[in-house]
Amino acid sequence: MQLDILNIEGKKTGRTIELPEEIFGVEPNNHVIYLAVKQYLAAQRQGTHKVKTRAEVKGASRKLHKQKGTGGSRKGNIRNPLYKGGGTIFGPKPHKYDIKLNRKVKDLAKISALSVKAKENSIIVLEDLNLATPKTSQFAGILEKLNVNVNGRKTLVVLPEYNDNVYLSLRNIPTVDSVMLSDINTYDIMNSNTLIITESAAKIFTEEPVEA
Repeated sequence: MQLDILNIEGKKTGRTIELPEEIFGVEPNNHVIYLAVKQYLAAQRQGTHKVKTRAEVKGASRKLHKQKGTGGSRKGNIRNPLYKGGGTIFGPKPHKYDIKLNRKVKDLAKISALSVKAKENSIIVLEDLNLATPKTSQFAGILEKLNVNVNGRKTLVVLPEYNDNVYLSLRNIPTVDSVMLSDINTYDIMNSNTLIITESAAKIFTEEPVEA
């Protein structure tokens, strides 16, 4: 998959980059994408929900009245779940929502997600961003020239490493997020409308793996 490298003015630099077909040109597997997104969203849940049972709420433990002879129903103590202020029956308890996925499944999900964006022509390779100082208006201007940050469409900027000036420049733009290439995940890819990959980050895809 060959893409033109654009400059911050949104124009072609005359350079191109060949992204590997085995990452950007496979047939997407929708089911593994679903599993990876499900795992990511499940991991965001704290699982700290908790209610008090009748053993934990305040109240006397004495029986309200004798078992028989009152003409009413049988009752225990005031902490009975049927009374206001009583305990909760079968309420939520703290637990984890983690879902285990094999590494190969997660890798296939990321490759499938990148291939989806490639098929949609939603990937832009941008020359490296060298911002002297953090400036949101400057970064917003770059996005405007690239014609990506319109009508609430989401943009994900993929960097080779953390860049403080870039992060501070885009963090106040609600529809834009950034991520290091090493931290990219299936949810971030699928949750964005456009993927902007900087030139240095894109070149990592083309590097030959080092043999051990």
